[in-house]
Amino acid sequence: MNTKLVQFLSTDNLRLPGLLYEPKVKTKKIALYLHGCGSASIFYSDKVNIFAKHLLKNNIAFFPFNNRGAHYIKTVKHVLPDGTEERVRVGTSYELIKDCVKDIDGAVEFLRKKGYETFYIFGESTGANKIVVYDHYAKNNPFTKYALLGGGDDTGLYYDEMGKKNYASAINKAKEVIAKGNGMKLVPKYISEYPFSYQALYDVLNPNGDYNIFPFNEYMNKLNLSKKELFGEFKKVNKKTLVMYGAQDEYCYGDVKKCVKILENQVQLKKNFTFQTIPNCGHGFEGKEEELATVVADFFSNS
Repeated sequence: MNTKLVQFLSTDNLRLPGLLYEPKVKTKKIALYLHGCGSASIFYSDKVNIFAKHLLKNNIAFFPFNNRGAHYIKTVKHVLPDGTEERVRVGTSYELIKDCVKDIDGAVEFLRKKGYETFYIFGESTGANKIVVYDHYAKNNPFTKYALLGGGDDTGLYYDEMGKKNYASAINKAKEVIAKGNGMKLVPKYISEYPFSYQALYDVLNPNGDYNIFPFNEYMNKLNLSKKELFGEFKKVNKKTLVMYGAQDEYCYGDVKKCVKILENQVQLKKNFTFQTIPNCGHGFEGKEEELATVVADFFSNS
């Protein structure tokens, strides 16, 4: 395989890094990969090479890249209109999930210039959520198929971790700070042990926000947190979509089968969805990477 470290610009001109894996036989098909959040980065996982091996075997090029949510806090370059560059802070600590549209569209624009015409995309954890967010907001969606791997209920998980009272208090405090123009300020540790800014914390906690794609906790326990339709964005996906979970996913409230069944019920009349659970692995599909990559590559390569 031919592998290159490359950089591209998001549509709001952030310079982001990626790895471009290309097969020996030229192809116009390519799969993009979205990592999760927190300390995640495509450069820290052998899984990326496993995905590449199986995709290239099916004559599909592969483009995993670090979006603006990589790492907790990271400095990247922002290209100004005059061509000069400034350094800006990004990462999970500052990211708004809707901005994934700018990152994905920038990646597609970069790849189109290299001759690619058929696009697939898959994402793990919050990367799966981002694909659904992208599907909801993108004006010119180029993707033929999606694979959603271990999509997460971050909003519901934080609700359980914080408790009802602290959860509501954190949302109100974040709204107050954001309204004063201080959304980029990091929250104190008594609110969150993770280094969230107020804007990022609100984005994750807001039950009516873009982050809340897979509200398993709210649905199962009738928490009545959201005013928006539960799983509304997911139900509107019309692309061919593979949904996969590890059978012991530690973020599925101890019942992966129930969570998957909830998703199946949301789209039971739609034939564009395929659901699959891989046994004996958790949220990161540890120990089952080869099987995971095989299923994803086969899904993209089959018509």
